Amino acid sequence: MAITLVNPAGLPQTDIYRQVSVATGSRLVFIAGQVARDADGNHVGEGDLAAQVEQCFLNLGTALAEVGATFADVAKLTVYLVDWTPDKMPLLAEGAGRTAAKLGFTVFPPLTGIGVPALAEPDLLVEVEATAVID
Repeated sequence: MAITLVNPAGLPQTDIYRQVSVATGSRLVFIAGQVARDADGNHVGEGDLAAQVEQCFLNLGTALAEVGATFADVAKLTVYLVDWTPDKMPLLAEGAGRTAAKLGFTVFPPLTGIGVPALAEPDLLVEVEATAVID
């Protein structure tokens, strides 16, 4: 595998993601921000942050599979959240957890969550982009 995930001593220890990823692969994969739309372009999870997070991650899984990668190859995630407040964290974790269970992984790579006032369409609550490294 091209990615090793690490939680260094001296940094907060988390169960859901790792603070650092070390990439040794030879090809970089940049996946555009994925939103809560299915393959036909239909909106998923109107007003439901957990459902939208799940769809974003499922879309990332589809994009990764297309290039022969999985979430194990993801080095970094960036999550854009509309009107983010800390009380929404359980919904983010719920959606991400459902996806992890469906796709068979347990730990996320380093991620950055960014609160934004809006996304490209008014019904979108979250957008997730990824960078992966594959051999």
